[in-house]
Amino acid sequence: MELFTDVLLVTANVGSLFDNVGDIQNGWLQELYKTIHNYKPQFIALHFQEVGGKDYMVNMGNAENFFRNIESSEEMKDFDRVCIYVDNQFQAEDSFTALGSMYFIHKTLKNIYQYDFNVKDFKAVQGQNKYVGSLDRVTTVEKEKFPKNFWPDFKWSRKGFMRTRWIIHNQGLDLVNIHLFHDASNLVACNSSPSIYSSNRKNALRYVVNRISDDRYTALPFFLFGDFNFRLDTLSLVQHLSIEADVQTVKKDSSNEVEKMIWEEKDNDHQVLLQIEEKLFAYLHQAVFREDNGRALLKYDKEVTAFHDVIMEEDIKFPPSYPYSEDYTKPTQYMNTRCPAWCDRILMSHTAHDFIHMRDDDEKSVVYNTIGPNVCMGDHKPVFLSFSLKTNNH
Repeated sequence: MELFTDVLLVTANVGSLFDNVGDIQNGWLQELYKTIHNYKPQFIALHFQEVGGKDYMVNMGNAENFFRNIESSEEMKDFDRVCIYVDNQFQAEDSFTALGSMYFIHKTLKNIYQYDFNVKDFKAVQGQNKYVGSLDRVTTVEKEKFPKNFWPDFKWSRKGFMRTRWIIHNQGLDLVNIHLFHDASNLVACNSSPSIYSSNRKNALRYVVNRISDDRYTALPFFLFGDFNFRLDTLSLVQHLSIEADVQTVKKDSSNEVEKMIWEEKDNDHQVLLQIEEKLFAYLHQAVFREDNGRALLKYDKEVTAFHDVIMEEDIKFPPSYPYSEDYTKPTQYMNTRCPAWCDRILMSHTAHDFIHMRDDDEKSVVYNTIGPNVCMGDHKPVFLSFSLKTNNH
């Protein structure tokens, strides 16, 4: 007998929620619950990055409250099994990733099993399973911080991945929470195409794909969702945006180092069209990133194309997910700190893509979108994928 299980996958970089507790966090939670109410999933996977925010030593308590709020909320009361993994062990510098994954199983969903990587076998999921702290001895999760020697030229940061493995009815799948490296400097990012940061992310993502497909365990269909920090190809984009402008480069007095680049319109009283500094990307016509969901700029979103042999993605029909204003009154405006980009993504193996597209009746189509498009959600809009998983019950 064929069975359909409604699944909701959500990824959210929640770093800014812990620096802005209160209104933003409450609004964030309401938007999450609204999405759950609209799609009525039986299985929910929430992948969080930057748990505790930038000031995690101070804010980790807020983070624990945040998870507790979700877990104990009225909206989640029909989910009778929960698995929570939060790596908040910031004292362990070699292994701290600030990743958190929460999985909720609805009371109507029978036959769900989770893999124990230690005994290499699946066990039925029961009750509340909550692991907050060091996850080193937790056998139902595999967690890794990227090795320090990957990029000796860059500051070692809390980036890595975390995997859990499931069987829903008879369908096995891996769910991988991932956080890749960001662009440290806008000036460096527009030096070359692809940028050095893009190359680093490519190496890291290839490393993760190889790790979850290696022969230690049977390979399964997988979903990789998190903050990939994918950026638009900045050099090509800037050339496109500034065709009608003159550029001037300002260097620091003491060295030959570029401090800022300024593009002025040739006519129009030399109005500043674009200004780029290490942490500034100020473009006069910011609306281009929102018009038609930024579709005209998708051609500069190239980082995932190197993985088309192993990874697929639903069509993007939402504006760049980062960097939104953290001003509660400006929920759709971008900050001018970085070039807006589709950082937050839900990618999947070809085998996973096949089974989310197997339903014939089109009653529940696949939806790939952001949560809270018109509400302040912090600097990242969460991204979700809703689909029916087709399985056999025998």
